[in-house]
Amino acid sequence: MVAKFKREYGSGIEPLTYVGQNYMVVDRSLIPEILQRLRDEEQFDYCVDLTAVHYPKREKQFDVVWVLYSFSRNERMRVKTQIADGESLSSSVSIWPTTNWLEREVFDMFGIKFDGHPDLKRILLPEGWKGYPLRKDYNILQQDSEWVQINLGIESGQ
Repeated sequence: MVAKFKREYGSGIEPLTYVGQNYMVVDRSLIPEILQRLRDEEQFDYCVDLTAVHYPKREKQFDVVWVLYSFSRNERMRVKTQIADGESLSSSVSIWPTTNWLEREVFDMFGIKFDGHPDLKRILLPEGWKGYPLRKDYNILQQDSEWVQINLGIESGQ
């Protein structure tokens, strides 16, 4: 399957295996089409997870990762793409409705926006929270102290 995609998309897809698990690194521009094809043609009917990883020293600072599962094939597939800070990705909610809250979590924790998402807003933190706590350059103690002081009128216990 990945070899077929590699033939069709060329350098836009890099098939890899790590510890016996298949994944592919996909050019950001191909993500919507590849995800749709994985669901429709390859029967990856369940998006198990969607997350991100922050690498602050890279030009494209973020890996965004979809973990997919096919019940009929009993197979997992990871799809990764890299994006720069401030870039967005197409929402995958129309492909897998379960990604609604997963995309909101990635937005809330990393600040990555998903174009076309039906309700992209924070899901774990209050609306007034500044910054994105899962970025490696984020100072959680400073943010916590400021938010607690402003919103609760007390000194933080941190």
